Amino acid sequence: MKRKTLFWIVLFGALAALGAGAYLLHGGGTRAVISVDGQVWRTVDLSAVTEPYTFTVETEDGWNTIQAAPGSIQVVDADCPHQDCVKQGAISDGAIPIVCLPHKLVIEIDE
Repeated sequence: MKRKTLFWIVLFGALAALGAGAYLLHGGGTRAVISVDGQVWRTVDLSAVTEPYTFTVETEDGWNTIQAAPGSIQVVDADCPHQDCVKQGAISDGAIPIVCLPHKLVIEIDE
C-alpha cells in the first residue's frame, strides 16, 4: 500500500513540475492584440517594449491613438463622442479588454 501511495505522489509531483516548466518556458510574455471590426490590425509584444510609444489606428469610422508602454497598453486619445476607451486607462492583463464601440476597436491582452 505504501508503494502505491509513493508512486502516485511521485507521478503527480512530476506532472506538476512539467506543468510549471512549460509555463516558465512559455516566457511569461504579454502580447496586446489590436483588432478592428473583428480583424487583427496589429500585435504588440509588451514584454519587449522598453520605452513608451504611441501610434494611431485610423479607420473610416474614426481614429484612436494608442500608447504602448513596458507591460501595458492604453488608448490616450480618440475622436469618439464618449471617450470610454480613453477613460478606461491602461491594461496589463487579460481580465478586461479595451473596447471602442464607435470605431469597432478592441485591444486584448494575450498572455
